[in-house]
Amino acid sequence: MKTITIKVSEPVYGEFQAASKAAGRPTSELIREAMELYRRDRLQPVGDLSGFRPRSAGKVLRPMTAGDDLLGEMLDRDS
Repeated sequence: MKTITIKVSEPVYGEFQAASKAAGRPTSELIREAMELYRRDRLQPVGDLSGFRPRSAGKVLRPMTAGDDLLGEMLDRDS
């Protein structure tokens, strides 16, 4: 593991200290976890959709017709 030095505001560090005390975990562990979440959510490329499983969006509200404009509907435009 690489040791680093960072500067954070006192209020932000205080929040991490309070959260770590409440969780019974070291502050450094929570900061490492926060960095890992940021790395996973913001720095790694999303890639394609092949890894996602389909989810239900609920029941069909009305059947599609030949005149339906899906793009307009998605952009909340009048058909």
